[in-house]
Amino acid sequence: MTRLTAAFWVHAYLARLRLRDIPAFVTAHGDDTAGAVLVKLNTLDGQARAFQRSFDLMSGERRWVVLAEGAEQEVDAAITRQRGFDPDLWVIEVEDRDGRHLLDEDGLSS
Repeated sequence: MTRLTAAFWVHAYLARLRLRDIPAFVTAHGDDTAGAVLVKLNTLDGQARAFQRSFDLMSGERRWVVLAEGAEQEVDAAITRQRGFDPDLWVIEVEDRDGRHLLDEDGLSS
């Protein structure tokens, strides 16, 4: 199966968020072709969650899982550690008081 480039996926995700009036921006530009993507959800109350894609060995599907959650500073530290392991990593920050990130929607969930 052909996979989308990281840059294409990021631009499509940002467009979908804009259509729902959910502010988001790229905080780390990874490799355009094969970079992995982390999504930080900032609920603007000092709390945050970071999501990363995971591969389910049983089903063969990719899905979003929580990498870190809690105080925003702790989530930022976890993201910084991940970037230390993978300099090609994209990081997108979504800001939404209601906790919307759209990662569970069709076209984004897998």
